[in-house]
Formats: sequence, C-alpha cells, structure tokens
Amino acid sequence: MIKGTTKLLGVIGHPVEHSLSPAMHNAAISHLGVDFVYLPFPVKPGDLKAALAGFAAIGVRGFSITIPHKQAILPLLSEVSPIARAIGAVNTVYLSDKGWCGTNTDVEGFLAPLQTPPTPPYQGGAKDATSPLERGNTAVESCPPPYQGGARGGSDWSQKVAVILGNGGAARAVVAGCAQLGCAEIHVVGRNEQNLAEFQQSWINSPMPVQNLQVHTWENLSMLISQADLLVNTTPVGMYPQGEKSPVAEGALDRISAGAIVYDLIYTPNPTQFLKDAKLRGARAIDGLEMLVQQGAAALKIWLDKESVPVHVMRQALRQHLGLD
Repeated sequence: MIKGTTKLLGVIGHPVEHSLSPAMHNAAISHLGVDFVYLPFPVKPGDLKAALAGFAAIGVRGFSITIPHKQAILPLLSEVSPIARAIGAVNTVYLSDKGWCGTNTDVEGFLAPLQTPPTPPYQGGAKDATSPLERGNTAVESCPPPYQGGARGGSDWSQKVAVILGNGGAARAVVAGCAQLGCAEIHVVGRNEQNLAEFQQSWINSPMPVQNLQVHTWENLSMLISQADLLVNTTPVGMYPQGEKSPVAEGALDRISAGAIVYDLIYTPNPTQFLKDAKLRGARAIDGLEMLVQQGAAALKIWLDKESVPVHVMRQALRQHLGLD
C-alpha cells in the first residue's frame, strides 16, 4: 500500500509506457517489505532539467533512465561514475552528498550470467536492516566504483576471444564488460568503417582505456566467429516483431565452436532465432532477459543500500509479465 511515508523510485523516458522495470522492481520491493514504490515517469526531452528539479523537490530517491535521456542527462548530474563516463551513458541515478549521482549498471548486468560460479540466489524474504534512504538520509557517499578485477568469479578469460556484433550504445557496455573480464581479444563488428574507427578511438581516449580492441566490417564475421569464445549480439536484428531474423547467417554460425557462449541482448522473443541456431550447434545460449534483471538488481541495491535483493523474484515477475511461464 502506498502511504504518506512511501519513498519514490522510478524510470524516466519518452515513451516510458512500455518499460518492464516497474514490474520487476515493485515485485522485489513487495518481497522485501520496504516502504518504497517504483513508478514510470514520462519525461519529454526538453523537460529533463525541470524533471530533475521536480524530483528533488518531491523527494524522489532514485530513478532509472531509458531512451532518449541516457546521454542527455550527463551534463545535468553532479557526479558521474567512471564506468558511465567510459560508456558515455547513464542508466541509474540516485542522490549523493553532492546531488544527483549517475552510474551505469548495464556492465554489471551483462557480466552477471558470465560469472563462474554464478551468484547464489537471494535467500531472504523478510526485510533486513533499514537503509539510509529508508531512515530519511538522502545522502549516499559517492558513486560506486566500477569493478576493477580481471577474471570474475574464478573464471579465467585471459586467453579468450570476444566478438561483438554492432557498435552502438549497447556495444559500449559489452566492450567495458569484456575488458573487465580480462578478455585477450575484443573484436567489434559493424557496417560503417568511419563509425567503427571512431568507436575504437573513443576507447583509447576513455576514462577506462581498452587497448586490445579491434574493429571489423561485416565481411570478416565468418572468420571471427571461428575464433570466438564469446559471441554477443548488441544489434536489434531479431527483435519482436521480426523474431524470425538473425544477425548471423546460419552458414557463418556453423563455424562457432561447440561450448562457446552466444549471448543475445534481445529478450523478446525468448529465445531469439540467433540463440536457437547457436544452441543447435552446441553453443551455450544466454538471453537478454537475464541482463535486464541483473542490471535492475544492481540499481536496486544502490537505491536501497542493500547487499542483496531478490533477483529470482525480479526474474519471475518479468517472465510472467512477458508470458514466458
């Protein structure tokens, strides 16, 4: 029940009606028993600055950001984490002692299914210790630091090759994730040579430089697939309502190694044609729903100042919302 004491979280975008975030976040909030609610806030591009002032005035504690605000919000924030600056986009905002602080949890969301062993499921249910936000303290010390390690969770990626399809905004989070894994080689495949060159240069000049990044046009894809230990689709090809399409021709996918990981950031349809084809060739398939859940869980931990949140509840809420169960 929403009361006068209920703290506000939300998502901003334009449009925002389609967002799946309220379903998964409110499920977790209900499971934890905390006095929060997560709401969708439609914010037009020209109203972003006014929206931030309004959120501060009414005591919004934090919010997610979707299209078209992920880049536009950067100059309006008091502090931006190194990982968000490297990616060039913010997807999570919360109050710090300096004002609105921005970070990006997409990298953590992307990496979560690649961890070995996987993070154990949340075991709680009852509300644990109250967070500073629940106690009325809106000051969070500062933006959380990005993950600094090489191999995560005991898995050694130092000899592995990552191939990333696409060079847009989503690809930036994947490049950062592959760099943090410690991949030996990171290859990005795109269609425009100039855009690819600019993409590569941006990482050389980045707050988190990536030196082992190579860029390629689509003609080289078949050769790259034969080398890939991790193949990631960041393009929209195969997204609903064109679920029969795949970014990779079946002939080229024949060259994938059995046991390689094929990862599609798309979560509808589930699975995509790309992942169906990959599984038939002995690859391990990971869909975009898990990344969506895990980036949301990482944001919720920040807002509630909790070490764990019920990821399984968030995942189940999304699967039910999408009619997958």
